[in-house]
Amino acid sequence: MNNRVSSQPLPRSALDVLREVFGYPAFRGAQAEIIDHVATGGDALVLMPTGGGKSLCYQIPALLRPGCAVVVSPLIALMQDQVDALTQLGVRAACLNSTLDWRAAQAIEQAVFSGDLDLVYIAPERLLLDRTLAMLDALDEAGKLALFAIDEAHCVSQWGHDFRPEYLQLSTLHERYPRVPRIALTATADQATRQEMLQRLGLTDARVFLSSFDRPNIRYTVVEKDNAKKQLLAFLDGRRGQAGIVYCLSRKKVEETAAWLSAEGYPALPYHAGLPAEERASNQRRFLREEGLIMCATIAFGMGIDKPDVRFVAHLDLPKSIEAYYQETGRAGRDGEAAEAWMAYGMQDVALQHARIAESSAGEGQKILEAQRLSALLAYCEAPRCRRQVLLNYFGEERAACGNCDICQEPPELWDGTQAAQKALSAVFRTGMRFGASHLIDVLRGKLNDKIKQWGHDQLPTFGVGADLDERSWKSVFRQLAAAGLIHIDLAEHGALQLTDAARAVLKGERRVELRRVSRKTVSSGRSSSSAAASNLNPEDEALFQELRRWRSDTAREQGVPAYVILHDKTLRELAEVRPTSRGLLTTVSGMGSAKIEHYGEELLNLIRNSPH
Repeated sequence: MNNRVSSQPLPRSALDVLREVFGYPAFRGAQAEIIDHVATGGDALVLMPTGGGKSLCYQIPALLRPGCAVVVSPLIALMQDQVDALTQLGVRAACLNSTLDWRAAQAIEQAVFSGDLDLVYIAPERLLLDRTLAMLDALDEAGKLALFAIDEAHCVSQWGHDFRPEYLQLSTLHERYPRVPRIALTATADQATRQEMLQRLGLTDARVFLSSFDRPNIRYTVVEKDNAKKQLLAFLDGRRGQAGIVYCLSRKKVEETAAWLSAEGYPALPYHAGLPAEERASNQRRFLREEGLIMCATIAFGMGIDKPDVRFVAHLDLPKSIEAYYQETGRAGRDGEAAEAWMAYGMQDVALQHARIAESSAGEGQKILEAQRLSALLAYCEAPRCRRQVLLNYFGEERAACGNCDICQEPPELWDGTQAAQKALSAVFRTGMRFGASHLIDVLRGKLNDKIKQWGHDQLPTFGVGADLDERSWKSVFRQLAAAGLIHIDLAEHGALQLTDAARAVLKGERRVELRRVSRKTVSSGRSSSSAAASNLNPEDEALFQELRRWRSDTAREQGVPAYVILHDKTLRELAEVRPTSRGLLTTVSGMGSAKIEHYGEELLNLIRNSPH
């Protein structure tokens, strides 16, 4: 374990900085322990869910230690927003990236040297330039390097879903600046990725801080894909004006969905890697800075999105792994307010993801790992027990049923599906394991068509044995058999279903199969009474809250920054409820640090005084 201790005394406590600068009354979870460890010179790997307060874990040590902290981030498009947020707090911060001309970059480098900056954000490829390393060498010699923070550290994983090749070279920091503490942070990583981060970043002596992956404010819902557009509209009913993200698998579907939603009265923008860089950046900027927009996107969008008031994340297609799903849904409800994670999926989604794995250029070992991660996601989708339990179990956590997911709120009916499973598996076997679910369902239900006749499948003993179940029920059976690992999709045979070794015990009657009864609902909104972002404010307080939001929007527009950089909804709601009447009382409101009170205190107090109570 690394226990380097700074020789210089800390000028003020971490709690002082938390309260005075950031306006929060107390630390959450392991924040205080992490901050103390890094501030006194220790290395750390921090795994903490999105919205858990990871940024404070390096921002506060940066303010406590002498010199300038270097924050490595792969997200050039978001650096300026992060810097704007810190500047609002009175923290001296800047970013060094490829969007700056040489004069601006030179000015920031000079500010770093002269001690005029507390934090500088920098992209990994920029960090590794000879010019930047020479600057860091000089800072190190002068004792002016406070720490290195490596954000989105999972990008170092070559088997991960956000791999960035330049992250592999960040072990240079450990070799070149052994006296400077490093903190690597990520919102999600399974055990294999954790070990890879420690090894590749040279953090084998670092202390690992593993927080709970639970996001209790997010409600999880998965529905069987029937009419995806109709289902999404039902989910969005009552959510007009809320910010959200809708993930789609293809670029074409992203653009079509954005246009369709806008036509339906839900302002939406597209985002994918095929858009011109200028349009992509503009759409991301609008999403971050305007209220009530929906971003329709591929997985190219999202990592590091700091927008706290994303009220929902919807998946119109299956993500590629349970880890990707966790990270994507984690972009909802960063402010701690109620949020929704909604997904529609079907057998076709499973086939597409298997195809993606099979067609990738990855090695055999990586393909096996990706298939395992996809299987874990299927098990999550089809599990008859609490969604949160299944999700957290994947990350090694045990939890009681949450009461805040579709399964907990509407428990599915379970039935002995052993006989149905035997019929389905027998149909797979007797048709030569060369056909997909649709054809097999026709065989089971005794549906005579040209294809059935062509292959002579109407002569099989399994023809018509499943007439007691309708098509939707059989689709559910096949999905659950795939999730249970009894069948898999063979892409060399164009999506044919094939038996696994585990199927033998079921066919022989040695293994019982319990299945979920298919829901009779064709559309599920996934809404609960807790889904609305607003708390139970009385009418007068609600009117003041909306007035404060309008003030915030105007202020943000004048300054050219996202609204949440001024103040979070949570802070505005507390102001509307508590109605402080003096600057002293403003300090009791969460999120009101000294710089915010200095900048906006009088305006806020005037709005509160002039509001009817």
